[in-house]
Amino acid sequence: MPKLKTNRAAAKRFKKTGTGKLKRNKAYKSHILTKKTTKRKRNLRKSTITDATNVKNMKKVLPYI
Repeated sequence: MPKLKTNRAAAKRFKKTGTGKLKRNKAYKSHILTKKTTKRKRNLRKSTITDATNVKNMKKVLPYI
């Protein structure tokens, strides 16, 4: 069985927490910020846990993380 390659794009975007969950940053914070409320922009700064429906695919893409 050959070694698996880590998807580098995903590796830069996801980090593993102490309990083994995947942490990610939120989208929609790069441009067109004038129409978004301050509260919405503030909440977009925070990181969040990857949804359970995506975890199976992420484990394939990130075998060693």
